[in-house]
Parts: sequence; C-alpha cells; structure tokens
Amino acid sequence: MRAHFYSLWVFLILFACNTKTSKTDAVQSTSENKEIKTTLVDLSHSYSDKTIYWVTAKEFKLDTVFKGQTDKGFFYAANNFSTAEHGGTHIDAPIHFAEHGQTVDEIPLEKLIGDAIKVDVSSKATQNADYLITIEDFLDWEKSEGMTIPEGSIVLLQTGFSKYYPDKKSYLGTEERGKHAVKQLHFPGLSPEAAEWLVANRTIHSIGIDTPSIDYGQSEYFKSHVILLEQNIPAFENLTNLEQLPSKDFEIIALPMKIEGGSGAPLRIVAVITSE
Repeated sequence: MRAHFYSLWVFLILFACNTKTSKTDAVQSTSENKEIKTTLVDLSHSYSDKTIYWVTAKEFKLDTVFKGQTDKGFFYAANNFSTAEHGGTHIDAPIHFAEHGQTVDEIPLEKLIGDAIKVDVSSKATQNADYLITIEDFLDWEKSEGMTIPEGSIVLLQTGFSKYYPDKKSYLGTEERGKHAVKQLHFPGLSPEAAEWLVANRTIHSIGIDTPSIDYGQSEYFKSHVILLEQNIPAFENLTNLEQLPSKDFEIIALPMKIEGGSGAPLRIVAVITSE
C-alpha cells in the first residue's frame, strides 16, 4: 500500500487542489500494468460564516475586495479573510500545549502524510456526548483487525459527531459564546489514560477526531492534548466523512496552512483509498 501511495503523491496533490467534490475515483497503472482504483475522500469542512470555532475564539470572516467586471473589460474576484488558528477543520501543532513543541511550520511532513487507521466508537459516543475513548477501544480495534496499531500510523477517531456540524447546539453542546460557555461544552474526546497508553505502548505519527477537540468538552486541564503534543504528536480536529473510510489500509494527506510560528492552522485533509 505504501509503495502505491508515494507513486501517486504528485498526482493526488494536483488532483485534490482542483476537485470540488468530497469523493473522487481515479485509475492509475502500475509498473506491472495492473490497474489501481484510487478513491479520494475529503475529510475537511469548508470555511464560511457557519464554521464552528471554540467558544472564545475569533470566528471566520470573509470580506469581498472586488467581484465583477473591471474597467479593463475582464472579470476579477478577490477577498480578504481573517480567522483564529483553531477553528473549523484545523491542526493543533505541538506548541499549542507544549512549551518546546514544534510549530506548524516545523512539523515534519512524515507526521502529516502516510498510512492511517480508523477507530470507530460512534455506537458509544452518539449515545453519550461526554464519552471518553478508552484503552479498551484501541485493544478492541486490534483484536478485530488481528494486528497491533502499525508503527508510524496516523490514527483517526470516529465518534459520529460530524453529522451534527454546523449545528452548534448539537455539535458543541451550546450556542452561546464567551468564557462562560466553556462549562456548557459537551462532546466526546480521547481519555488521558488512552492518550498515555498510545504514547507509552504504540508509536503513532499524528491523531485526528471528528469533534472540536481531542479532549472531551468537559475537560478542564486538556490532559490528552498535553500528553500527545509534548511528544510532538499533532492533532487534527473537526474532521468529517470518517464514515466513508475503512478501518485500515488507507493513507492520509493532511496539509495545513504553513504559518511560521503557528500554534495551529486551517487544514485540508484528504484520505486516499487504493485497491486493485
């Protein structure tokens, strides 16, 4: 699978930059003249005035500079935008919770591109907005797949909460904004015990989740963030379309805006599923 992926790298990046659909099929021939079917799945929410942000963060704003026919006779469009680093589909760089962690521009590409697995806890999480993903959930995945989490994996956590996006009440637990609203947040996340287990017992490159935070909504100390980011394991938050992915045998391309010194950044993340 990995050999297929790197041979497709340039093709997929160019394709992903031009596609407007969330899922696209392509076909490429290998050196043995076998046809490989490639499915691209967009795991990113669009940015707009509906984009969900942390209740204390600055929301996305798009200002039109110009849109229309110029006095020279050609059409022209340009906008300005402003946004917090952490909102919508985005990356948490290690420095977000680790004093000496990597900034967005320092994260090695190997942490952002590569083989991935998906752990689906949606049957539990959609029944409990405060669900904490456990060590047992990872052990169950390994038992079901007959393997340990492969070294260097990008781990995606499917809670099923992306189906509520962009309904703030259902997705965040509150429609209110400001510091007082933090205590009203309710959504699933990764337990600190499970984060510690991953760091101590498995070697992963990065982790992602289809909720606003890798820590659950009622977290006060963001322990899972601290545990992971102190090991320079970046986190992807507010993902979508995870239900379209298999539990293993796919790749991830997760390329954030390269903000020098950034603690986070908007993220375009794409899954690549290949089959002969």
